[in-house]
Amino acid sequence: MPVGGLVPRATDNAADLVVRNAKIHTGDPGRPQAEAIAIRDGVITVVGDDSDVAPQVGPATKVVDALGRRMVPGLNDAHLHVIRGGLNYVLELRWDGVPTLRQGLAMLREQAARTPKGQWVRVVGGWSAEQFAERRLPTVAELNAAAPDTPVFVLHLYQSAVLNRAALKAAGYTRDTPDPKGGQIVRGRDGEPTGMLLAAPSALILYSTLAKAPVLEGEDKKTSTRHFLRELNRFGLTSAIDAAGGFQNFPDNYSTVVELAKAGQLSLRIAYHLFPQTAGQEIDDLTRWIEMARLEDGDEWLRLNGAGENLTWSAADFENFAEPRPELADYEAEFEKAVRLLMENGWGFRLHATYDETIRRDLTVFEKLATEGLFPAGNRWLFDHAETVSADSLDRIAALGGAMSVQNRLSFQGEAFVRRYGPGAAADAPPIRAMLERGLTVGAGTDATRVSTYNPWIALHWLISGRTVGDLVVRPPHNRVDRQTALSMFTEAGASLTGEEGVKGVLRPGFLGDLAVLSEDYFTVPEPDIAHIESQLTVVGGRIVYAAAEYEGLDEELPPVSPAWSPVAHFGGYQATPRAGLSGARQAELLGQAVAESEQHRQWRARRGLAPETASPVFDPCFSL
Repeated sequence: MPVGGLVPRATDNAADLVVRNAKIHTGDPGRPQAEAIAIRDGVITVVGDDSDVAPQVGPATKVVDALGRRMVPGLNDAHLHVIRGGLNYVLELRWDGVPTLRQGLAMLREQAARTPKGQWVRVVGGWSAEQFAERRLPTVAELNAAAPDTPVFVLHLYQSAVLNRAALKAAGYTRDTPDPKGGQIVRGRDGEPTGMLLAAPSALILYSTLAKAPVLEGEDKKTSTRHFLRELNRFGLTSAIDAAGGFQNFPDNYSTVVELAKAGQLSLRIAYHLFPQTAGQEIDDLTRWIEMARLEDGDEWLRLNGAGENLTWSAADFENFAEPRPELADYEAEFEKAVRLLMENGWGFRLHATYDETIRRDLTVFEKLATEGLFPAGNRWLFDHAETVSADSLDRIAALGGAMSVQNRLSFQGEAFVRRYGPGAAADAPPIRAMLERGLTVGAGTDATRVSTYNPWIALHWLISGRTVGDLVVRPPHNRVDRQTALSMFTEAGASLTGEEGVKGVLRPGFLGDLAVLSEDYFTVPEPDIAHIESQLTVVGGRIVYAAAEYEGLDEELPPVSPAWSPVAHFGGYQATPRAGLSGARQAELLGQAVAESEQHRQWRARRGLAPETASPVFDPCFSL
């Protein structure tokens, strides 16, 4: 955009990109606020005002007017399954942000009509029944009605999945199919599967069923990944730490991002982890990887960050808060071998650990190795999740040189956690302020895509407000953080977890040119509206990778979504909802639709003897005697 007052000058050190007229939060204590920024060769050269960047403007410099909007450092999701998510993105119907089940089912019905024979409709993560006005899951009958012949798989958190009749057939589930370990196939009176699968408490039954669905091949995997990265850029994400995960084999499933990196087509910086996939051969896998790769192999776009989030399968607890905490068998001997191997070879690692009971056992192993000088030894290591970690465990983590990474899983599972453990335990799940008070590095992320949404502003809203997507206050003020702290957990802390705190996470000369110009001012917008923020301009290394509103068309062109019947081609990804302050009439309309739908559901149950013939009277304590 040509901007009056910034006249191109003949210069040998002209910037590639200048963004001016912005309210810049730099994250740099030396200069916390600025109005303009210049980037050359992917690196920030100037942070200041118009007079500071003017000498950097040459004939080929792209100058963008931020129109007074808020600019922040590019966000860094410290725990995102970005590689796996990219390989599946265009195949998935996203209910992220959908306000009513009625709307979700309408989307599913429409998608089923266009999905070709042999393919599935899959709703995989990013939503919770609590976000719907109806406050319930879809029924098997509703899925059968919406898609009589097309397999439909709907995953709900780490708890359950709902399959229609066609999906049960496609997955091969019959009355003779045995329940897998840690899972349950719900059956009717006749012994036939009903279509409900339960994690009890292991989610393996859910993910192994999903793995039976068709996958993308060839160039479609690259196209899917590029569109997923663009979707992440939409929310101001410029970096992510990939936490690996089940059904993500190395090196096979990493080849797509490697090829995109070689072609210069990544629009998000990725630091990745390696996760042993087969129980019983974890040590062999880790040994082989240590021999074939070095920590931090790669560059600022794609780099190896260590092992995890599981090192041995036997040490992994689960995260299904609808079920009791699992009692793990003895795992310490094999776990110690894995940790010793990594520490002796200078590898960092991250560990999935939901419960303090697991964390205490892990720390006992680390403390044993500390007597041999292996902790602290400069290796970067951290615990992920840690919803019930105790104060004593946090002290032990700090003493051993560890860090933390928290995710907003309780945005989606907070109600289930409160029902099982009570509001007192939920108030400190996880104890974020206690982590920060001990000086621990605490990165923030989403754990998307199979449970939480990948939208980081939902996570930021949760950090600040303590509220779930169902608007339940779970964490009280003493365990919340202010907006600046929350943002630093999504910027500086993530950079520290990958050893890149000297090159990204703040807007400072010499740092990577990663930034986001926001739709609303994060620091002044009403708290409920934080969740509705998006980026209008996302820049990674001086490249405009996402552009909306006045900047539409400034970003790089992507190939069309393929296959053409993809849900993403028709619905997009996250379903943006209006700001709370602007959507009263629309919310009332949607709520009315949901109430009508709920009454129809009650009448259906009543006709089958599953509910009273007449609705229960509304009880309002304000009118009781």
